[in-house]
Amino acid sequence: MALSKIQSDSMSNAAIQSNRNLIINGAMKIHQRGNQVTAGGTSVYFLDRWNIYHNTAAAANLQQSTVVPTGQGFSNSLLVDCTTADTSVASSDAAVLRQVIEGQNLQKLAYGTSSAKSITLSFWVRSTKTGIYISNIYHADATARSQSHQYTISQADTWEYKTLTFSGDTSIAADNDNAATFYVQWGLMAGSDLSSGTLNTTWQNSTDVNRFVGQVNFFDSTSNNFYLTGVQLEIGDVATPFEHEDTGTTLRKCQRYYAKSWSQGSAVNTNPGVIGAACVGNANRAFGNVFWPVTMRTAPTVTWYSGSSGTVNKWRNASSGTDITAAAAIAGIGESGYGFVLSSGIDAITDTLQGHYQAVAEM
Repeated sequence: MALSKIQSDSMSNAAIQSNRNLIINGAMKIHQRGNQVTAGGTSVYFLDRWNIYHNTAAAANLQQSTVVPTGQGFSNSLLVDCTTADTSVASSDAAVLRQVIEGQNLQKLAYGTSSAKSITLSFWVRSTKTGIYISNIYHADATARSQSHQYTISQADTWEYKTLTFSGDTSIAADNDNAATFYVQWGLMAGSDLSSGTLNTTWQNSTDVNRFVGQVNFFDSTSNNFYLTGVQLEIGDVATPFEHEDTGTTLRKCQRYYAKSWSQGSAVNTNPGVIGAACVGNANRAFGNVFWPVTMRTAPTVTWYSGSSGTVNKWRNASSGTDITAAAAIAGIGESGYGFVLSSGIDAITDTLQGHYQAVAEM
C-alpha cells in the first residue's frame, strides 16, 4: 500500500530528528562510577562522559542529582558542589566542566569546507552563583581552534534554559579518527591567562586569553552549587527539543569509553558480585576470556578487583576463600576483550574464580 504524503512527511521528519545530539548522556542518566570528589590540579570523570578539570585550590563534590527542571522529562542532573572555596584567582587558574568528542563523530559538520555547518548548544542550568558564564568549544586537532559564547545565570537557584550557536569553521577540518577533537566546555573559573583578552565569538586559532573573558568565579564560596542537564549539541542555528533516548542506548554509548562488571553507581568493595567462571586447565593454571559489553574506543586500561573483598589487582579463589594474583593477558588487551591466564593461587581444577574489572578508554 502506498503511503500518503502526510505519512511520508511524518516519517521523514522523524528520521531527520533522530540521532542528532553530538553529546552523550546529556540527560545525565548514566552514572557508572558513582559520586566523585575533585581537588586542585585534577581531571576527574564522574557522570559518564562528563569530566571536570581544574588547577586551582578549590575542591568539589561531583554528583548525580535528582534536582531537575519541572515538566521537561528529565529525572537527573549533574551537580558540582563547591566544598573548598578559592577566592584568590591566580592568573593561570582554570576550572571547566566538559565533554570530549571523537573526530569521527564530527564529520557531518563538514568543517574545513565551504559547506561547514553551524551547531547549536542548548542546556538547562541552575546555580547559586549568578552572573556571566562562558561556553567554549576547543578544537584540538593539529591547528588548535576555539570559539566561545557568553550566557548569563540571572536568578539564583532557578533553572534557566540557554541556547548558543557556534558558526561553522570553513578553515580547519576535523580529523576523522577516534581521538579527542572537540572539547565542549562550561567555564567555572578563569584567571587572567584565559580571560584578559577579547572573547572569540567566531572560530580563530586558539588564543588562551580570549577563551573565557567575563567568566565569574563559581568557586568563590562553599555555598555554591552548579547543576546542568538536558545538554544537546546539534547541527543548525536553532535548538530543537531535547532528544530523549532510552537508557539502554545511552548506556551502550557510554560503555565505549568506560565499562565495569559491577553495579552502576556503586563502589566495587560494597557490591563485589561474581563474574568468574569455573577454573579450567590444570591445578596450577586457569584460562578464560573477558569480553567488554561493547567494542570500546580503543584498547582500555584495565584494573582488576577481587570478586569478594574488592581488593585492587586481585581476583578471588572462592573455593579456598583467598585473594590471588589478578589475571594476566595472554595477548594484548583489545577493544573487544582479551584472553587471560591465572597461574597462581589455584588448588584444583574445580576451583571457582571471582573477579571484577574496570576498563577505561576515555580521551
